[in-house]
Amino acid sequence: MQGAETNKNDHAYNRVPATARASLLNATLVRMGVMTSLSQFMVGATLGHSMSFGQAMLATVLGSLLLELVSLGMGLAGMSEGLSTSLLARWCGFGRIGSCLIGVFIALSLIGWFGVQNSVLADGLLHVSQGTLNFTAAAILSGLSITLLVLYGFSALSWTAKISVPLFFLVVVYILYDIVSGPDVLNFLDGQPNGPAMSLSQGATMVAGGYIVGALISPDICRYCKNKNHVLFMVTSSIIVGEIIINCLSVIVAHTLGTADVVTIMTHSAGGIGLVTVILSAIKVNDVNLYSASLGMATALDALTHRKWRYRWLTLILGLTGTALSVMGIIAHFIDFLILLGVLFPPIAGVMLVDYYVLRTHRALLDATRARHVLPDAATTPGIGWPAMAAWLGGSTVGLTCQLWIPSLNALLAGCLFYWLMAQAKQRITGRCRSDG
Repeated sequence: MQGAETNKNDHAYNRVPATARASLLNATLVRMGVMTSLSQFMVGATLGHSMSFGQAMLATVLGSLLLELVSLGMGLAGMSEGLSTSLLARWCGFGRIGSCLIGVFIALSLIGWFGVQNSVLADGLLHVSQGTLNFTAAAILSGLSITLLVLYGFSALSWTAKISVPLFFLVVVYILYDIVSGPDVLNFLDGQPNGPAMSLSQGATMVAGGYIVGALISPDICRYCKNKNHVLFMVTSSIIVGEIIINCLSVIVAHTLGTADVVTIMTHSAGGIGLVTVILSAIKVNDVNLYSASLGMATALDALTHRKWRYRWLTLILGLTGTALSVMGIIAHFIDFLILLGVLFPPIAGVMLVDYYVLRTHRALLDATRARHVLPDAATTPGIGWPAMAAWLGGSTVGLTCQLWIPSLNALLAGCLFYWLMAQAKQRITGRCRSDG
């Protein structure tokens, strides 16, 4: 009975055992499937619509380096411990209540992404229906369909990725060939963007914001990896393909077609196949959005109520919420949404990385319980890590207010520094109290 419940909840409340680890191919396909998606096309097309080609690619590289750093650090920790981000945060500075808040914020941000992607999928369905459906009906239909798919858990992610990722690459190759074979292939290098101007720091923060939640929740997928080499290959290859290559292509296409609308880009460049790719890619990435949102909310509610909530009921509720957001027009605030994510989440990763790799506050406890394939008990789990919460707030504030260089990196470094300084101050105070005693 316990095993059935664990499987139903996709190890939301426990470590992933060695017998449940996935192959390198399956794990990489899921990860790459998230990044080689229309959401990435949207980021690249928006950059190409507002920046020159050189500026857009520089912003892409800078944002990608930050994503690589966060993804590797978080992913390796998740693989070693077999824990999701929401669980790992309990013993990486934030405590039980702090990790609960992280889970809520992760879930809300991913549901926001669900709404954005569902809006794109609804636009694709409008093209298919040729006016039979209106946007509201299409958004409701697509949102409910994806929610039902995700109810079947992690295994559903693998087969949707196996279908959509190869098709996406075929369309990408076709679009690239169409552009390269044109007479004005090099004009994009000197072309001027058609949209409102965007600074380099804004562009890099937008790139980072486009996948910073995915970088932070790397343990959700990396906990299924078998070793460190699998994590390194999966993370690096997906960023090279999903960030650098896909962004490069989408920037070129945006310059060539003079639009940032991904549905227009795909259908104009690849016709009916492009439209099918729009639909399948949106389905695939929203699989992972809703899957990880459900994990985050499950652990958050567990921490608050001390009750194991049914994973499938949470998935249904969150899917309906994301569908409602798409109907209400969340896609109109896409750029603001990305920039907010780009400064809100890096400090969380900064705190967890400093605690896990530098301070090693609970590493001995995690090592001991990992050997017994259990989690630390409630008595050894901190209630709330106030220094971590303060560092999260301080780092996000720095990211929002300091516009020098890259706000996402500013937020990450500030979060790391604030948490380390507070830990040092706490250690000195504790040492003095012991000496006086």
